[in-house]
Amino acid sequence: MAELLLELFSEEIPARMQARAAEDLKRLVTEKLKAAGLAFSRADAYATPRRLALVVEGLPLAQPDVTEEKRGPRVGAPEQAVQGFLKSASLTSLDQCEKRDTGKGEFWFATIKKTGGKTIDLLGTLISESLLALPWPKSMRWAHNRVSWVRPLHSIIATLDGEVVAGAFEFGENAKVVFGNKTHGHRFLSSGEIKVAGFADYKVKLKECFVIVDPAERRASIQSQAEKLAQAEGLTVKADEVLLDEVVGLVEWPVLLMGKIDQAFMDIPPEVLTTTMRANQKYLALLDKGGKLAPRFLVASNMETKNGGKAIVAGNERVLRARLSDAKFFWDQDRKVKLEERVPSLKDIVFHAKLGTVADKIARIQTLAAELAAFISSADIDQVRSAALLAKADLTSGMVGEFPELQGIMGRYYALHEGEKAAVADAIAEHYQPLGPNDRCPRAPVSIAVALADKIDSVVGFFSIDEKPTGSKDPFALRRAALGVIRLIVENKLRLPLVRMFENANQLLRNQNSAIPSLKAPELLEFFADRLKVALREKGVRHDLISAIFSLGGEDDLVRLLARVDALKAFLETDDGANILVAYRRASNIVRIEEKKDKAEYNGGADAAKLQQAEEKSLHAALASVSSSGEKLIKSEEFGNAMSQLAKLRQPVDAFFDKVTVNSDDRDLRANRLRLLSQIRTTLNKVADFSQIEG
Repeated sequence: MAELLLELFSEEIPARMQARAAEDLKRLVTEKLKAAGLAFSRADAYATPRRLALVVEGLPLAQPDVTEEKRGPRVGAPEQAVQGFLKSASLTSLDQCEKRDTGKGEFWFATIKKTGGKTIDLLGTLISESLLALPWPKSMRWAHNRVSWVRPLHSIIATLDGEVVAGAFEFGENAKVVFGNKTHGHRFLSSGEIKVAGFADYKVKLKECFVIVDPAERRASIQSQAEKLAQAEGLTVKADEVLLDEVVGLVEWPVLLMGKIDQAFMDIPPEVLTTTMRANQKYLALLDKGGKLAPRFLVASNMETKNGGKAIVAGNERVLRARLSDAKFFWDQDRKVKLEERVPSLKDIVFHAKLGTVADKIARIQTLAAELAAFISSADIDQVRSAALLAKADLTSGMVGEFPELQGIMGRYYALHEGEKAAVADAIAEHYQPLGPNDRCPRAPVSIAVALADKIDSVVGFFSIDEKPTGSKDPFALRRAALGVIRLIVENKLRLPLVRMFENANQLLRNQNSAIPSLKAPELLEFFADRLKVALREKGVRHDLISAIFSLGGEDDLVRLLARVDALKAFLETDDGANILVAYRRASNIVRIEEKKDKAEYNGGADAAKLQQAEEKSLHAALASVSSSGEKLIKSEEFGNAMSQLAKLRQPVDAFFDKVTVNSDDRDLRANRLRLLSQIRTTLNKVADFSQIEG
């Protein structure tokens, strides 16, 4: 068994592209190996800022031999047909073939044996095709090359058990990179070419030349160095997995150094400091024992220096000082203008051409949030109105203009600076939440009201102008907004009539722009039902049970709906529930088949006077009792008890199917019994649409 080593050595690959490119390279090469009949035991891909590497282990030295059987013409066929067959099979005479009786006559058959080619002879074309197919989010052309690549490519290692694969990656008519067995180490800490014999040799020699090929190893090194430096100062590293991944992609030989933040900048909000360091400089932030931001930062250098990196630290401190000077300027200037004074400027920011400006949106949110406050315990309506008015005001601030990701957060700081109540300030920061499934969901009443109003206005607005998500496309993040609404309602147990809120939000839009059509509320509710299924899937809630309740119609109280789903789930997990589901399907199938055959409907209730057997009379009485008690229990929201009532149907239903012949020769009796079966379906469907339940 042999080992394939492939390395693409280039100028610096953007950190965000490295992991995906390594996986794409692995996928493309291994797919082509499999297509060529070359099995392997393992494939691993690696990436550094200047190289992609792939090692495939357990490859055979040659393709397996293949035997192929080919049927030719009928015995006695014209000579021209016979010669054509022999030529296609690379044979010279019929003596090399055999006759076989297929049951439809005698035919000539040829057995063709193909000897597998040497693996190393196949790899050149295979690798070149894989490299041409490698997708990049952004790529470039240099010189007169016709093939684009992420960055200029300098060399390619392609070896099988140390032997160089013959071939080249061609960029143009006179531009190509020939496969070899040599690479280069660290740009500054090593010099000259490195000749490698295999992956183990490749990895060791690169490390000797200050390159750690494995991103996982670089990550572990960065974390270890960071924790050691932080502990020495009595600090901890602020967790930031996304930033850490990016830093791993910036260095081949990570050397962490600690720098200082000037005390003059420490009165700036910590979110501003960390955002500045993170976005512009890729620095890791540090926290003190109290969990507050410490006046220190960590930078991952790609160099080892004789003076312990003093010059590097000084340079980074100087750059950070300039960055933070800008941030402090924005912080000081922004506080000179009150948030309320910024609100009129929102009319200059277009939210959407058909939905008006941000000022228009704020006017709608204010009204809608006040309406929502009635359904949220302890929500002060005056504070809700104030928070809604100021929610987007920081969009016109210099700080948010520089760092858009701080919108809301800066609004909170400015509001507190102006003496606003804490609930109002917190609502300004929290009304964008939750941004995703792992984001914190607001719990404060004022925050809930404004967050709900903002998201409902967005979803209703875009649905009203027919800008709905399609397939994988969701340019206005409406799925995320809908999930946010669901989490706000469910996690805070709000008894909210969603359809009424949708209609109110649509009317507010139409008051501002009469050209906006009326909303199709059922369509939007169905969209929320789909989002609810997604949100609850990880919690083990079956999507079909949600559909079974939603299908009944008129249920837009998500808390009540989920209570009904829980009760239905518990019922179906019992023996009675499982049997009732089977009975429902049996009854529905019989009625559906007979309705189709008779071209008639049997939806009406059975005539008690026409019931003959004791079993059908017992079932009729049980259905009437369960239907009446079930409706009352559902009205009083005793869903578990309502489901328990259905269990009373098990015995009479079983007895009916055992003893009663539905398709009686008496046409009237048959029709009455079919209507009785239809009543089973009708009675159960008052609790849930059992036709939606799977399994």
